[in-house]
Amino acid sequence: MTENAAPRGISRRGILRAFAATAVVAAPTFANAAGILRGAGDIRRLKMYNGRTGETMDTIYWIEGEYIKDAMKEVNAFMRDWRRNEIKSIDTRTIDIMAASHNLMGTSEPYTLLSGYRSPATNAMLRSRSRGVAKNSLHVQGKAADLRLGNRSIYDMAKAAKACRAGGVGTYRGSNFVHMDCGDVRAWNG
Repeated sequence: MTENAAPRGISRRGILRAFAATAVVAAPTFANAAGILRGAGDIRRLKMYNGRTGETMDTIYWIEGEYIKDAMKEVNAFMRDWRRNEIKSIDTRTIDIMAASHNLMGTSEPYTLLSGYRSPATNAMLRSRSRGVAKNSLHVQGKAADLRLGNRSIYDMAKAAKACRAGGVGTYRGSNFVHMDCGDVRAWNG
């Protein structure tokens, strides 16, 4: 084994997870949300659960100013169009908004992902069933996510996402979820 090689049985991902588990980071406030998105801190982490597929994800996707290629592949696969099993690269700005919002809420509960990437066919099908689905949805571009948390209200989630001042935030009370995207800064339904 070379000097720089990891011992057998320990992957780079395992080392990164161990590092994250030992990192102590001060709880951010709403006032410094923009700093989180500009790269404040050493790591960025995303934790999600998908009730449709039963999958979970807990990954560090950014360290010291760099996105981790394998982690980004994991995020893209997790946020795929599960109906058609199609994967698209998710815009890193959306991922950063999701992670920053999660940090601002100070919760360890993973997001429940309701919708990430949607293929044009899936978006058209959903649009035919609901007035709430945009024809030119940012989901089709890999720039949006619909999320839920059991231990935070949709209003707390929306407040955190709006504090990032980095994209669109939609609050859907009837369906109990928040839409976050990296499009123009705007908010609707709350």
